[in-house]
Amino acid sequence: MALLITDDCINCDVCEPECPNEAIYMGPEIYEIDPNKCTECVGHYEVPQCKEVCPVNCIPFNPAWRETPEQLLAKYERLQAEAKKPA
Repeated sequence: MALLITDDCINCDVCEPECPNEAIYMGPEIYEIDPNKCTECVGHYEVPQCKEVCPVNCIPFNPAWRETPEQLLAKYERLQAEAKKPA
């Protein structure tokens, strides 16, 4: 599953720099998570870093975006390969 940020977000700016996949960005009103980039930190950390630092606990799992640990690892590997491609 990817993660999502709920309307409880207070725009404190602590989650965005913690995301190793740069999946978190400022939306029209609150921060949002791109589910195509979110791996729940699989491949980087044991737990999602955004959830660890969020002071209001507004980053649950996205029930509309279900992925197995194997799928998350495959996404991580794809993102890493894309990041290494020359521009």
